[in-house]
Amino acid sequence: MRVILAVILCLAAATPMLAADQTRFTAPVIFVSDGVTLTVLSKQQIKIRLYGIDCQERGREFWSRTKQVTSDAVLGKTVTVQPMDTDHDGRSVGVVFMPGGQSLNAHLVRDGLAWVDQKYCTREDICAPLRKLETAAKLQKLGMWQDKTPVPQEDWMLLPGGGGPSIPGGAPR
Repeated sequence: MRVILAVILCLAAATPMLAADQTRFTAPVIFVSDGVTLTVLSKQQIKIRLYGIDCQERGREFWSRTKQVTSDAVLGKTVTVQPMDTDHDGRSVGVVFMPGGQSLNAHLVRDGLAWVDQKYCTREDICAPLRKLETAAKLQKLGMWQDKTPVPQEDWMLLPGGGGPSIPGGAPR
């Protein structure tokens, strides 16, 4: 009985900390790694991966443009971060709101510089509007959607000369 009580107390004590980790915070952006990854300085440096979207990797046509647009929008500015999760690399994954309140995630998708990551974008309240923005960008042929046959990142990684390892059959999944 004491063990059960101890477990319940530990879980109860941990719950507010878990909830606190998911609360919005503001911080200046001190570094932009690529179009969808940036670092903010709160009490410590926190690497943020934009939730629900992805962009082209280094070596692809729109990689540098996406990084530049992200840098212009947020580098050296104070943003609001809504943490959603932590990824396999230990980065915080979230929605980043630029000064003025617009979502950076939505901004990149709207301009055709990022797409909705169907595997990881699971929150319908966030992902449904992003999918609409992606569809509009495709129809208007904005950004990477100008290409007649844009290759999704996961397929590009498998191509010879793509970002994946040089092994027969491409990168392991």
